[in-house]
Amino acid sequence: MYELAILARGGVLLTVWAVAAGWPPGRLAGRLRRDGWQRICRGAWAAPGREVDWRLRATALQFLRPELVCSHGTAARLHRIEVLGGEAAEDRLDFTGPRAAGSARGRGLRIRTTAFLTDGDRSLRRGLRTTTPVRTVGDLIRASATREEAVVVADSALARRAVGGVRREALVRHEELTSELAAPRRGAARARAWLRLAEPASGSPAETVARLRMGDAGLAPECQPTLLTAEGRPLRPDFLFRRAGLAVEVEGYAFHGTRRAHERDVARFNALQSCPEVRRVLRFTAREVFHHPDRMTATIRAVLGL
Repeated sequence: MYELAILARGGVLLTVWAVAAGWPPGRLAGRLRRDGWQRICRGAWAAPGREVDWRLRATALQFLRPELVCSHGTAARLHRIEVLGGEAAEDRLDFTGPRAAGSARGRGLRIRTTAFLTDGDRSLRRGLRTTTPVRTVGDLIRASATREEAVVVADSALARRAVGGVRREALVRHEELTSELAAPRRGAARARAWLRLAEPASGSPAETVARLRMGDAGLAPECQPTLLTAEGRPLRPDFLFRRAGLAVEVEGYAFHGTRRAHERDVARFNALQSCPEVRRVLRFTAREVFHHPDRMTATIRAVLGL
């Protein structure tokens, strides 16, 4: 019999592989537990010492069900596409497969089935079979419950930005998304309307939501315009009401994670006020944007004299 560690792939061992290599089924589970293997799900085990995170769980499920591809929220994580409520759904795995695969929903897992999944909709990302960025964005926008969820996804995929500490290029083009959403599928008409609200210049989910809420309040600032500081360096505020000379900045909750980050922020604030176009700066936290948007827009309107 082969040693169990030799049979594993990517830190995952399937029971069927061990049985095929000669291990008696009745003794296998006990041996695995004694050796420190961790049960991922029925029929799959993680190697001793391996963290059973979402990627290892997804790997195990794809070994068990080769017809499944990562989709929706799981595909977004693989492509580094930001979604609203991403932290709350971190432990859930999303997959899509052919109709014959059978849909399923349970704690930590959702399997969708579709007749509209071609070879062109599939890609390989970080060792996992997943939907392509454009198909992922299309799926997420079509399934979005709110306008904010949909536009955050579109803005993130259209933009060049840092996500999870990794800087990446734009993942899709607007015309690709337009083509993806042209198909007559459930939620497509609403998704096309939401796509028209996308802004590739947006720098974060909080900025996207702030822009949408300002629009609801009749405010239409420039998004990420390029200004020059007194020293001639380019600087891009999140929003600018040019005629009023008002810049608006939205700060993420982790923006001041280190002393150096805080120092950079102070320097940026001072530099922004040196731009000839800026006479006043308002700053709002992401928490204010998400939970008290009316308070934010009322403050802006008051400063603008509206």
